[in-house]
Amino acid sequence: MLSAFKTTYENLVTRHPKGVLVFVALLTIAAAFGLPRFKIDASADSLTLEADEALDYYREIAERYASGDFLVVTYRYKQGDLFDEASLNTLRKLRDELAQVQGVESVQTILDVPLLYSPKPEISELADGIRTLSTPGTDKDEARQEFLSSPIYRDLILSPDGQTTALLVNLELDRRGLELVRERDALRRQRDSEGLTESEAARLEEVSATYLKHRTEQDLISRERVEVVRGILDSYKGEAELFLGGVSMITADMIAFIKSDLVVFGAGILLFIIITLLIIFRQVRWVLLPLSTCIVTAVVMLGLLSWLDWRLTVISANFVALLLIITLAITIHLSVRYREFAAQNPEWDRRRLALEAVRFMAKPCLYTALTTIVAFASLVVSGIRPVIDFGWMMTIGVALALVLSFLIIPTVLMLLPKRTEGLGQDNSHAFTLLFSRVAERRRALVLLVAAAAAVIGAVGATQLKVENRFIDYFDSSTEIYQGMLVIDRRLGGTVTLDIILDKPQVDEPAFEGEEDPFAMDAEGEGGEAGDPFAAEDPFASDDPFAAESETVEPSYWFTVAGLSKIERLHNFLERQPEIGKVQSLATLYKVARDLNGGALNDFELAVARTGLPAEINEVLVEPYLSIEHSQARITLRVMETDPNLRRDELIQRIYDYAHDDMGIAPENIRQTGLLVLYNNMLQSLFKSQILTLGAVFVGILLMFLVLFRSLSIAIIALVPNMLAAAVVLGGMGLAGIPLDMMTITIAAITVGIGVDHAIHYLYRFRSEFAKDGDYVATMHRSHATIGRAMFYTAITIIAGFSILALSKFVPSIYFGLLTALAMSAALLGSLTLLPLLLLIFKPLRSPEAPGKPELVGEGLARA
Repeated sequence: MLSAFKTTYENLVTRHPKGVLVFVALLTIAAAFGLPRFKIDASADSLTLEADEALDYYREIAERYASGDFLVVTYRYKQGDLFDEASLNTLRKLRDELAQVQGVESVQTILDVPLLYSPKPEISELADGIRTLSTPGTDKDEARQEFLSSPIYRDLILSPDGQTTALLVNLELDRRGLELVRERDALRRQRDSEGLTESEAARLEEVSATYLKHRTEQDLISRERVEVVRGILDSYKGEAELFLGGVSMITADMIAFIKSDLVVFGAGILLFIIITLLIIFRQVRWVLLPLSTCIVTAVVMLGLLSWLDWRLTVISANFVALLLIITLAITIHLSVRYREFAAQNPEWDRRRLALEAVRFMAKPCLYTALTTIVAFASLVVSGIRPVIDFGWMMTIGVALALVLSFLIIPTVLMLLPKRTEGLGQDNSHAFTLLFSRVAERRRALVLLVAAAAAVIGAVGATQLKVENRFIDYFDSSTEIYQGMLVIDRRLGGTVTLDIILDKPQVDEPAFEGEEDPFAMDAEGEGGEAGDPFAAEDPFASDDPFAAESETVEPSYWFTVAGLSKIERLHNFLERQPEIGKVQSLATLYKVARDLNGGALNDFELAVARTGLPAEINEVLVEPYLSIEHSQARITLRVMETDPNLRRDELIQRIYDYAHDDMGIAPENIRQTGLLVLYNNMLQSLFKSQILTLGAVFVGILLMFLVLFRSLSIAIIALVPNMLAAAVVLGGMGLAGIPLDMMTITIAAITVGIGVDHAIHYLYRFRSEFAKDGDYVATMHRSHATIGRAMFYTAITIIAGFSILALSKFVPSIYFGLLTALAMSAALLGSLTLLPLLLLIFKPLRSPEAPGKPELVGEGLARA
């Protein structure tokens, strides 16, 4: 079967090259028509685990407390004091314009929030009406002081200097999306646990498609809304200093940066590659041939993704660049081998040159592709949908790069006139021979450097942190960075975290250690028969006013015991350096004590609650209490700019305090919010990628065994790759670059790149060794031949990706620098350490007769 495939392939590329190229052209055109459908996804689904129960709980809490997404606008008046009438009028106009934007539910500003200390009323007076800053006669100085010191507004709505305020733009809750995703996830869980009927399976497919379409529409609306808000803010830039913040704004900007980098730096990378190839080959055909193959591969793959509606995410945004690397490596190896044959055998015609180049490079290129696929296949087990997709994209992309390279390169060479001039003028082999001389003459130095690199890499790897801050994704000159900085430092933090408290199974006594003297025995007097007043009052009559008064359902969390528990946890949270503003029922409790002039008992709390006006209830009760579920909510904002922010440590610290210090049962407290979801994703990435890196090396070791049929060669080939991975991961640790959703894939990239070099070098080494059995001479010949192709590939990629250092999107900078480091480490390892290990351990059998060439296939079989 393989023989038939080989014959069919060779006939295609040599006898029907034009037909092959027409097929490739039609495929490319068809794919290109799908490019307008190309999408980038930065939704919550793309940043969380695929089967994360915490995501379901997050959506449930969001719907229960109607806590939809929001935007934050910071406002600082340029022409006077913030509380000047002109400033407040400008703020009022800005508020009204923002309120008209589609999808905005309400806008909360210092003009609208209830004032409870300006002046301070009695609790009984609250029902008479609430004063705001817009109320005629309100003392602005008192209001300013309340915004700065009140438990409700401190660190929330006004900066400490009293000159910067925040407008909270509350967005409408996407209830339709929540309904769809809830139904989809329920059907998925049923499918995984007990299976689905035919109708249920059809419904799952339908609701999944409906949700994806709905989410796409909502993402587009969200980005358009951010642009509309930005347009409104721009019209006020002359009067005030304004910044925009919020999760949907971060999402929109990340997509914008990714698209910009794809276009701008994608073109820059191609330009750098062109220049480098021109310098190396000095012939236009050897520039256009690899370049056109890279472009066709990228267009076909992106078109396929577009037609399948398979979306790139923040994680897979570098997919195109990686595909360029892999395709370029294959094309350069093919081109260099063709040029070598043409220089050594000027009498060969085009057909034989193309066939011999393809025949010689088919096996090593196939195995490099397979081992690269093994490296990227490790991403599929992460449990994170975008990482899984990235793994599959790379798997398909690598296979496509191999197929298209072996179709385009030989067929084009079949059609172009054979040229031998200039092929012998390349002196770069002299440079690669420097590495072989170092391996031969400086063995101790090479081993010492390798050992030092391994030790430093191991030390650096221990310092790796599984963490990142969203603000670190952006350059300090960008608006998003500056806006997040202002919100964090002046207005109470950026990323939300909710703590949900469920009512304990047994109510705790309000005063521990004291028995209630009026309590009755549940089995004795406490029953209905034991209560002399339990019988219905024969003289009772309906209250004629009862229908007119709204009854308030009692709640454990609105008692002294419940509020004291919330307040204790609330106060602990406020003491944490990473946490900004904290809000809960404890805020209202503190205000009530202030207004009452002292503590309140349960009866006074109940009376006060019934008299709360709607304005107070909406701000201080409803967001933090669910009577139906006997549940209280503490919500807080985390300081993204805190350099010591460690999400996992913070979450665990809160749990430890609640369990160990407060005695809250584990089943009665849960944390949710974007911070929890993102942390879950980071921790899963660490476990699935770093801890399974050993399994990846085992898989590659098996691939080496199949290719070289020698355990010693397989182990030798693996050492430089492990060292390259250690250098890259250790370098990240020493440089303080955290492992996050963007950098976690660099391990797979490093292994994939390093394996390619090792396979190509070993394959050529064995071929050369069969000629004379001389290890040293074989090494020098290998460096002068395949070493050049490896050097060309590495230097072209390093030069091309160095341009990413100019990006304002920090993940792109990291990707460019780490890719260059990975390529450098892999190249140096394969050109110095790998040949040295071959010289030391001599794993190859000498050919039967010195000087008599041995067929590579036979040598492989015997080994």
